[in-house]
Parts: sequence; C-alpha cells; structure tokens
Amino acid sequence: MPKRIRLILALVLAGAGAACLAAATSTTPLPPPVTKGTKSLEEVLAARRSVRQFAPAPLTTEQIGRLCWAAQGVTEPKRGLRTAPSAMARYPLELYVVTAEGASHYLPATHALETQLEGDALAALRAVVGRQPSVAQAPAVFIIAAVPARMGGRFPERARRWVDMQVGHAAQNLLLEAVALDLGAVPVGGFDDAAVAKALELPEGQEVCYLIPVGHPG
Repeated sequence: MPKRIRLILALVLAGAGAACLAAATSTTPLPPPVTKGTKSLEEVLAARRSVRQFAPAPLTTEQIGRLCWAAQGVTEPKRGLRTAPSAMARYPLELYVVTAEGASHYLPATHALETQLEGDALAALRAVVGRQPSVAQAPAVFIIAAVPARMGGRFPERARRWVDMQVGHAAQNLLLEAVALDLGAVPVGGFDDAAVAKALELPEGQEVCYLIPVGHPG
C-alpha cells in the first residue's frame, strides 16, 4: 500500500476514534438549580423516611439535576464552594447517577452531566450489588464516590475521617432534596465497593462509598 494512502487511512481512523471518544464523554446541561421550594426545611426533616419500594416511573431531568445540585452543587462560583461542606475545601467527592439509559458523572462547576457509560447501566449495577431490593426497584441510583488522595498528606491521621464525614453531608442533602421533590430514597452501604467501581468503569483512585436509590414511592 502506498505511503500516502496509509497516511490518509491513519488520519481517518484517528478522526473516528476521536469522534467515538467525544461521544462517550458528551455532556448534558441540567436545568438551573431551584433555590426556593414549596416546603420548609423543618417539614422536609419531619417527613424524611427510608423508602425501599419504588414505582417504575423514571425521574425527570429536572429532578435529577436538583438532586445532584443538593448533594454537590456549587453555591459560590467565585471560590467553588458547594452545598455540602468540605474540610479545607478539597472536595474529594464525585457523584454519579445510574439509570436504564446509562451512567452519568455530575460536573458541579458547570451543573451538567457527563456520560460515563451508555446503555443499561442500572442492569450492570444490579448484577454486582446482589440482594438489595431498593436498588432492584429504583429507576435511578445515585453513587457517591471519593478520591481520598485529594485530602493531601498534611493531616494523614484525619484525612479518611474527613472523607467519610463529607460523604454523610452530601448524602443527607440528597435525601432531604428527595423529600422536597415528593420522591423516596434510602442510603445503601452493603455492597462490594470494587465490583461496583468496575461495573461502572470508574477512574482509578475513586472509591465507592454510598449508593442512594431514588424514585417515586411504590
């Protein structure tokens, strides 16, 4: 094959590969966050319960966006501060949402979803989670992962504790927002961390900390 033709083919293949990569990492803007609801904080706190049975109706894009923002949304763009506190503002958490349409990674800075996996990611998640009825029924499962290395080495004896605390902050925000949206949710901690990370092809260094199934109460 002549050298010129080989070069052209190489360029075509490289372009196709780049196009596939772009498709795999496409982003979808979410509706702007809503900061004024119809229920008071006290009403939401009083109504929060762990819900494990869900109707099959999917969540809307607006609902998913509000839940993501509640957990890790940016509230002060200048400094990048978020809805949930973080020790030294290191923000080691990563948030994902898994549905039958795919798995998406939340991007706090732009309030958008980045495609993590295409296809029925929910089926892939259920296959490795095992006997968790709430995961089996929910139309969406939010995953809180962490990158402990972001906490740095200044306070190694406390870094892990701070990560775990921040997971709790974000999870509670999401759970309360679910109540505000008349949805049900439950935190799930019984699963194989590594198996979930592998099924969703999470980047190396990210640890799965919490699964939060969310849906319309069944």
